[in-house]
Order: sequence, then structure tokens, then C-alpha cells
Amino acid sequence: MKFTYYGHSCFLIDTGTHKLLFDPFITPNDKASEINIEAIEADYILVSHGHEDHVADLEGLANRTGASIISNFEIVSYFGAKGIDGHPMNHGGSASFPFGRVKMVNAIHSSVLPDGTYGGNPAGFVVQTKERCFYYAGDTALTYDMKLIPEMGFDLDFAILPIGDNFTMGPDEAVKAAEFIQCNNIIGVHFDTFGYIEIDHSAARRQFENQGNQLHLLEIGQSVQV
Repeated sequence: MKFTYYGHSCFLIDTGTHKLLFDPFITPNDKASEINIEAIEADYILVSHGHEDHVADLEGLANRTGASIISNFEIVSYFGAKGIDGHPMNHGGSASFPFGRVKMVNAIHSSVLPDGTYGGNPAGFVVQTKERCFYYAGDTALTYDMKLIPEMGFDLDFAILPIGDNFTMGPDEAVKAAEFIQCNNIIGVHFDTFGYIEIDHSAARRQFENQGNQLHLLEIGQSVQV
């Protein structure tokens, strides 16, 4: 399984049979200017919430690739009115797809679409494929609900957590989140894009290492096997 980072909270997971794109925000991100968005292919686009820095490129990518959206009811309905196919979900629900099973879990944040339309409740996803099980937290504060993930029987191979602070968890809380979800292989997202969320990379890595965890902070455009 290959993970490719496109900056901010946008990344692609290639399972070997399907391409899953998460929270597409590339063209408005000056730091991702070297990414050729026209070269990105996707079968599904998973959207954690409606903020512009998570949906800015959704419509264009979905129209070009034919990808189907997986998100909450409000976001799927919003883009459905624009002719884009999607599968609506809500907190606590799970559904099966050709690539595996997705469970929508709680996130503590806000959600409104770029034109002011209500974006439903923010969420995270636990994705179980034949190859791996992983958790994408979306934009969230630290919450005890994360403890439910291992309690429900999910054995995570890796997790994608926001670490930029200010709008989401910072490194301190993300370390605690790794403990709650019982996962020591963490990929950080939602950092450095704006001045508000710039972090000290070395300090963040040390915080995780001190707890026996590994924090991956990828360069934009970098791919790794997970």
C-alpha cells in the first residue's frame, strides 16, 4: 500500500487495486505548487468535513477522474446537486466498498462549505482493507472517543493525525491520541501550510519518539510504503 502526500491534509492511498484520495486541497496551496493535479487519479474521494482547505479541488478532481465521494450526508448531497456521485454516511455508521470497509467516527471541529452552506458534522474514518487497517482523524481536537477505535477491534497499522495546533491537535495532543488509538506508526498532516500551524519538526518527532512512537512528516509530493 502506497501513501502519497499532497500537502496540508491531502493524501492518496493506493491499495494496489483502488486509489483513495482524502481531503483534496492542492491548487490554492502555494506550498503544493509543484504538484500536477492533472496527473492525480482517484477512484474514491473521502472528505472529512466541508472547509475549503479540505474540498477546494474536490469538484474538479471528481469530474475529471469519475471518483465517487465518501463523506457525510450534507457534503455528498451538496456535491450531488452538482452531478457528482457519492455515498453518504454519518457518525457510527460503516459501509462496504470494493476496496474494503469504512467506518465514520467522531471528530471535534467545525464544518461549513466554502459558499456558507452547512457542511454537516466533521468526522474521521477508519478504513479496513485486505492489506491494512488505518485511521484518518480529519481535523479534530483530542477526544476520548478515539479510545473506542481499538475497543471496537480495529488493529491499526498506521494513523494519519493533524499536528499543526491552533485549529486542531498539536504534537502534545497527537502523542496522546496515538496512545488512545494504540498505534505507534503516525503520519502527521495539517501542519506548516499557514503561519498559524507552523511547527518545529525536530521537536515534534522527539515527542513521539519519547513515547516509543514514530512520527512521519513527509515532504509534499513524497510517497512511502505503509
